[in-house]
Order: sequence, then structure tokens, then C-alpha cells
Amino acid sequence: MGFAFNAGDKITPREVFNSKLFLVILVASCGSIIFGYDLAFIGGGFDLDGQDSSAIQAHMVNSFQGGAFFGVMVAYVVNERFGRRFALLWGSIIFNIGVILCMASLGNIPLFYVGRIISGLGVGATTFAVPQYLSECAPACARGGIFEIGTQVGTITGFWINYGVQQTIDPIGDKQWFIPIAFQFIPSGLMAVGLFMLSESPRWLFSKHRNAEAVKALTWLRQLPAEHPYVANELEDYRKQLEHEADLAPDESFRAIVKETFSPRILPRVIHGCLLMIFQNSTGINAMNNFSVSFFATLGFHGTSVKLLSTGIYGIVKGVAATITFLFLVDRFGRRALLFAGSVMCAFSMYYVAAFSAITDSFHSSQEPGSASYSAVAFIYIFGAGYSVGWNIPWIVASEIFPTRIRSFCLVLTTCSHWLGEFYTSYAVTYMFASITYGTFLFFGSMTVLGGVYVYLFLPETKGIPLEKMDDLFGEKGFAIQKMRRFKESQRQLAVIEGREEALKEVDLSVKENSMY
Repeated sequence: MGFAFNAGDKITPREVFNSKLFLVILVASCGSIIFGYDLAFIGGGFDLDGQDSSAIQAHMVNSFQGGAFFGVMVAYVVNERFGRRFALLWGSIIFNIGVILCMASLGNIPLFYVGRIISGLGVGATTFAVPQYLSECAPACARGGIFEIGTQVGTITGFWINYGVQQTIDPIGDKQWFIPIAFQFIPSGLMAVGLFMLSESPRWLFSKHRNAEAVKALTWLRQLPAEHPYVANELEDYRKQLEHEADLAPDESFRAIVKETFSPRILPRVIHGCLLMIFQNSTGINAMNNFSVSFFATLGFHGTSVKLLSTGIYGIVKGVAATITFLFLVDRFGRRALLFAGSVMCAFSMYYVAAFSAITDSFHSSQEPGSASYSAVAFIYIFGAGYSVGWNIPWIVASEIFPTRIRSFCLVLTTCSHWLGEFYTSYAVTYMFASITYGTFLFFGSMTVLGGVYVYLFLPETKGIPLEKMDDLFGEKGFAIQKMRRFKESQRQLAVIEGREEALKEVDLSVKENSMY
């Protein structure tokens, strides 16, 4: 969810963008901050005397990712039975337990791994529940980006805390690793406390037939009375969607949900969500985040201080690009255009760095940084900006393309795909560096190109389209551009039949603008 208003939107009342909505954004985004923070601070490495620090750091990353994978599954049960807000609270509590175990380990590596697995369970829950909660609370015209901005804020913080403690804290003793770990209590604690001040997702309440509570939650979020046409229309969309889903699948059992998820109507969207998450990680972004020091070492930057400073600047570049994108661009230019732009930036950057490494033989020779090294670093920064512009967007798409009744289960599949993608890239990168050296960058660049082609052919634009109309969009035939054109035409015909021209303004009027993409 973002602050940028859909350029084609003319009917959303200004009251909708109020302090309650911003409170939801602020509290829920703390869940993405702890996700981004872990990506960054764990990449700084730990000084482990007499031990294989590279292997231990890899296990720190992989144990966390394994915990996150299963945390998504556990969070699904909590999310469906008790609501989105309670799932976030559960994730925060579990995460804090894991952090406590990490801090209490005091050099006991197996106990530290246990703490990482448990904190991963909590982060898996937040990466699953935060995008869903935000998308269900947001107005259709501003539904993209806060999860990603929070992730970048956490990443920047993690990079610079690593640099700060390395520069100012005596390496003798435990403080250099104790402080970065302890900092995680701040965003997770703020989220836990803030959740008590928020309403539940009105869509979830409506799906559970708690209609009076859904009305109360929606009027609280929109700061408009239930009689207001905007609120009444939104509630009517809820009702129509619920009736539509009940007609398609009246059985509400888990077995029925699984069956519907893998039905011809929904399966293409599940494939979209899962593949987008795999392509997202195949850009190399989380390999870069988790092993940033190693990446910069291949470019000739070997001092700990220099490498941490370089990663800190990298984090700022990503954060600024993400903030600009999700505040001003994603709900104006749409998902597809930014994915293409990000793909070009990421792929070209990876190819440039591959060429630099091949020509200088940087994987097998140690040299002082020169102009060529600094240019390669500049393209690493361009890569980070390109990812923030484009390949952060799969989180938004996955949270908005599924029907309410089965959205949680579908998000289990897409979020687990993210953690699988993060695991395979993070696990493989050290072996790739050792075996194919600069081919690592060629691989990431080529996967990014393939992802961009996939988006162009198969993913229609979802900007500004109400969640309740996604069935109509994805139910159209043809490739992505044909789906977009046919959807717009069907909505035009519906508006004529119902005698309400304003219906056209509730859908994505930018389909025509984005059809060129």
C-alpha cells in the first residue's frame, strides 16, 4: 500500500487518507522493517575466532530462512482462524523469543541457530500477513508499496548499524554482535504494542460473516459514515464478491479451499505469484543482501571498514529508490512499467559487473580499487536502485490478485516461494563464486531478463483495480495486453448496462496507458 494516488482516480474522498490509515501503515510496516533489517545486519558478518566464519554465517542465513518458510505455514492457520491482526501479533511474539535465544547464546553456536530458526518463524509470519493486511485495508487507488518501503528502511538501518558498531565498539567481547541483534526488539516491540490500537481487516471480518464488525472497521479506516456512497459501494463490492465466491464454491472447508486454489480459474494466478517471487530472488538481490561484504570483496574492496561502508551506501541507494517508487510511481505508472524499468537496470548492471570481473580476473587476483572498480561499484548501486524500482513489486501483486476466500492460502504458496527463492540464491552463491566466478553475475542478469519477458507476456496490469474485480481481469482470454483491453471493454459495457458512468472510474483507467507495456 502506498501514498501515491492513482493518476486516473477521481472519486476517492480525501477523508480516506487519514490518520487511522497512516497508523495502520506505520504499525504494520514494522513487520517489514524486521525482515529488511535481518537481511542487512546478518550480511555484515561476525568475528568468530578459530571457527569457520563463512560457513557459520551461511548457516545463520539458512536456518533463518528455513524457519521463515515454516513460519508462513503456521501463520496461515492463525491468520484464518483469528484474523490478520492476531497473526501479526503472534509473529512479533515468536520473533522476540528467537531474538532472546540468540542474545542468550553467548557463543553457543547451536543455541544461536535455534534462536535464528525461531526468529525466522516470526519473520515468515510477518512477510505473509503484512502485505495481506495492508492490501485489505487500503483503498484501491493506493495499494502498493509500504511493505517494500519498510523492508528498505530495515535494510538501511541494518547496514549502518553494522558499520557503526564496527567503527565505534571494541571488537573484544560480545558488544559488536550483541547490539545489532538487540536492536531487533525495537521494531518488533513497536508493532506488538501498536496492533492493539488497530482494527481488524474489514474484508476478513466480512468473509467470516461478521458484517456489523466489518462495517465498524471500515468506517474507522475510512473515517466516513456507513451511509457515505464510497463506503456503501465498498461494502457492496464485499457482498458481491462473497456471493460470487459462494456460488463458485459453496463449501468452506480447507479441502474446498485447496481445490479452488488449484482450479483452472485460480491456478494461473498462483503460478504468476510463485514465479514472480522466484524471479525476484533470481535477480540476486538477497544473495547480495546476505553476502554483501563478499560481493564488494570481488570488486577489490577488502578492508572490513571499506566493505561495510560500501554496503551502507548501497542500502541508502536502495532505500531512496524504493521510497520514491512507492510514494510517487507505483500507483501512477503501474506495476508492469516499473517491472520493465527495473529489469533493464538490474540486468544491465549484472552484465557490466560480469564483464568487469572477467576482464580484471577479480575473483583470482587481489588489486587495489581503481576507476574500473569504482565504476563496477556504481553499477552495483544501480542494480540496487533497479531492484527497488521494479522487482520489489511482486509483494504487491501477490497480495492483490486472489479472491478473499482463498487469499490466505494462495499467499502461503507465494510467500513460501519467496523463501525458497531466497534460500536457493543465498545457499548457491558461495558455490557459484567458487565454481563459475563472474558467471554468477551473468546468471543473475539472464534470470532478470527472463523475468521481464515473463511479465510482458503474461502479467496484466492491476493498478487501481478493486480486489473484488480481479476475477474479471484474470478471467479474460489471451496474453497480458489482450486481457487488459478486454477487461476495460467489459467494464465499459457494464457501466452502460447499469447506467453508471462512474463505474469506469473505479477500475484501472490506465489500462490504455499501460497497454503499450
